[in-house]
Amino acid sequence: MQNKNLMIFGIIGAVLLIVLFSSTFVVRETEQVIITQFGKPVGDPIIEPGIHFKLPLIQEANFFDKRFLEWDGDPNQVPTRDKRFIWVDTYARWRISEPLLFFQRLRDELGAQSRLDDILDGETRTAIANHDLVELVRTTNREQAFDQDRQNVEDEANLRTITAGREQIQKEILKAAGKRVHDLGIELLDLRFKRINYVEEVRQKVYDRMISERNRIADRYRSEGQGEASKILGEKERELKKITSEAFRKSQEIIGKADAEATNIYARVYNRSAESRAFYQFLKTMESYEASFDKNDWLILSSKSDFYKFLSSQTGK
Repeated sequence: MQNKNLMIFGIIGAVLLIVLFSSTFVVRETEQVIITQFGKPVGDPIIEPGIHFKLPLIQEANFFDKRFLEWDGDPNQVPTRDKRFIWVDTYARWRISEPLLFFQRLRDELGAQSRLDDILDGETRTAIANHDLVELVRTTNREQAFDQDRQNVEDEANLRTITAGREQIQKEILKAAGKRVHDLGIELLDLRFKRINYVEEVRQKVYDRMISERNRIADRYRSEGQGEASKILGEKERELKKITSEAFRKSQEIIGKADAEATNIYARVYNRSAESRAFYQFLKTMESYEASFDKNDWLILSSKSDFYKFLSSQTGK
């Protein structure tokens, strides 16, 4: 009998523990809860962290994240207003702002992600189709600069004045999509273009055009460099000829002055005495010998020539 009572008390205790544990739940700081009874929401959302209670067995706690959540879209091929086909990859940040409405419309985060795919992809396609490619890749207008080196080599299309830019288009998508997701209990916090690129068929043509443009600029720089080199070489040759001509002129002036000075010296010596004149004649004759022939030459002279006079006096003949 005693063992039977202990068993009954044990069963009752176990049932009470099961009821106690099934009637309590813990809400963390990052969570919010909707209580449902037979699948229908009851009461207000629970957003305060701590221990909370519900009716066991007939009520269920549905947990939702309270933090910022990520939506990462798939890359899509989208045409722009100027008929450029591009790949666009976007991502967004969102949160559950009204958990009761979110639960009624979407039930869980998986349903929310699927719904966001439809809304954000659709709004992205609409916005891109209403703008040119240049507005998707630029945010502000740039001033067209002409400098002497580049000669305005930038692509004219990149210098067009834009009415909107990448930042503005992202805001347009965020605003349009935000209105649609608001009725789902979702707040859309931010949306960005993660990547924008040409489709594969166009990409190679763009690369070829870029290479051709860079080669054209390189050829122009080389041509300008060769022109500058020729100009520098021409100036160098002109300066060299000028310096050489000036040096030659000065050297001739110095030689002329030296010759005149030598002539004056010779004249003064020649007029000084008979011995001086004889010495002068001898010296000039010796210079003539040296300039006229060398040791291997044969010289036939008349005994009456002035050339022979000093030789005969030296040999005693």
